[in-house]
Amino acid sequence: MADSSAPETLQFGWEEWISLPDLGVPALRAKVDTGARTSALHAFDIETFGSAAKPKVRFTVHPIPGRDDLVIPCSAPIVDRREVSSSNGEKELRFVIESTMEVAGQSWPIEITLTNRSSMTSRMLLGRQAMKDHISIAATDRFLQPELNYDVYHTKRMREVQPNRALRIAVLSREDNYSTRRLVEEGEKRGHAVEVINTTRCYMTINTLAPEVHYDGKRLPRYDAVIPRIGASITAYGAAVIRQFETIGTYCVNPSAGITASRDKLYAHQIMARAKVGMPNTAFAASPQDTGNLIGLVGTAPLIVKLLESTQGKGVVLAETKKAAESVIDAFRGLKANFLVQDFVKEAAGEDIRCLVIGGKVVASMKRTGAEGDFRSNLHRGGSAKAVRITKTERETALRAAKSFGLGLAGVDLLRAEAGPKVLEVNSSPGMEGIETSTGKNIVGMLYEDIEARVRPTPIRRRKAAK
Repeated sequence: MADSSAPETLQFGWEEWISLPDLGVPALRAKVDTGARTSALHAFDIETFGSAAKPKVRFTVHPIPGRDDLVIPCSAPIVDRREVSSSNGEKELRFVIESTMEVAGQSWPIEITLTNRSSMTSRMLLGRQAMKDHISIAATDRFLQPELNYDVYHTKRMREVQPNRALRIAVLSREDNYSTRRLVEEGEKRGHAVEVINTTRCYMTINTLAPEVHYDGKRLPRYDAVIPRIGASITAYGAAVIRQFETIGTYCVNPSAGITASRDKLYAHQIMARAKVGMPNTAFAASPQDTGNLIGLVGTAPLIVKLLESTQGKGVVLAETKKAAESVIDAFRGLKANFLVQDFVKEAAGEDIRCLVIGGKVVASMKRTGAEGDFRSNLHRGGSAKAVRITKTERETALRAAKSFGLGLAGVDLLRAEAGPKVLEVNSSPGMEGIETSTGKNIVGMLYEDIEARVRPTPIRRRKAAK
């Protein structure tokens, strides 16, 4: 009995239309060459990535001859590296990948070598290995199978047919902590290549034609995305590195401008005020003669006096009385430190809520409670956390706060006040351990889902240079 699962025998002419769905190439004209063993695909910007045990290759394809402005990004695992002789006898060492070929509703896996075929009229050559036993060749004919059309590259359907290819992602971090390890672990679990880059060891070539980022004596490769984990002590340099990636055209989860603004507490409060985000009454002044007026603008004691450069609760002081507030302000001024004075929200009772925002959605929230006797709820200072349900108003406030800085990933800290939620801070490098542990959610996985959706490959139409 014949095997009903075996593909139907197809007849090919010397040229046929095919598709490569694994690579997101829905229509390609291929030349049939039974003299060649392995098929070859026109590819450029060929670059390897991933681990030595499971190497991958990324490359781009011009599917339409004469249309170098239309580019499709692709990636695939490397199955071999093989020396191939071209028709003119030249030998070339090529990467070999495996991909599904689809013709007339049938599909099967084929091996493909990657090479520059820009001088060839056909973007792909089909060798013997792709023919298998179910293809017969009519060498004098062409297009014996259903003809496809290049028009598909100009339709909305192109986004739907794109595969979830492996991405190359850089995590800008100087620390080997839970968040960095989780970003690497989860990214690799999803098939991506994730590299941790020490921000301070990056240096840049700044020019008009070819801006670059270098690291340890080498130019960094093209990344699909950068996840910034910039420490407060290197905000300025970290932002400069991110700006360079932005100049190159790399997608950065958090933009340099948003990181810089969120770290400057005075500027951050001005941004949130402009976006009508609820926050505690806040005042700032430079002159010692304005201390009394400064306190009066905020309200009555107790008050919070906060250094502009404070992080993780450091440099934040609770002044129980007006006199205590004046003493703290005088001390900070004596140190030539910049600070804010804020109203103390008594009803919060040493608790705040951290809302984790990813891609314009609140994906998780936790209530943080300060250690006994401490008005600060930071987990780094001995506080505890548990999952909490937030109200619609709290959700909208957190989203508006993150959006005002343009952040794709943000930890928005807010207080539950009688007058409604009050945002304390928007953190552009929120820790993942506390929120994942307290909620039981795979927050890092949600971040990667957002990255994949934003950098999923679609045809790129490059602008042609003006003549």
